[in-house]
Amino acid sequence: MHIQFAELPVFDQERAKAFYIDHLNCRVVTDQQMSDDGWRWIELGFPGADTTLHFLRRKDETPSEGPVLVLVDNDIDVTVQRLKSRGAKIITEPRPAPWQPGRTIVEFRDSEGNHMMITSR
Repeated sequence: MHIQFAELPVFDQERAKAFYIDHLNCRVVTDQQMSDDGWRWIELGFPGADTTLHFLRRKDETPSEGPVLVLVDNDIDVTVQRLKSRGAKIITEPRPAPWQPGRTIVEFRDSEGNHMMITSR
């Protein structure tokens, strides 16, 4: 079993879309008007993955406390450097995962303040 659809709470869809395209090389799968208030159905695809990311409406800009999404990356160091070079807030630098020897993790915040985690394969 694998997840093909992940939902992420966002306040500003355009800002979040730009962040994921620019920082994590996502591509737009769908971007369609969904309601009269301007909210859109947006799905983004990650490079080399079947999983798409869908934005859920968040009522305000209050950031998440714990990780809302864990991404698995083949080259975590390259991804972290890309995040840093584009101004993403790194919460914790790459370090060994306490639950699995040989795995590396890093935590960052996206444009919406969501607490995110990247782990190596």
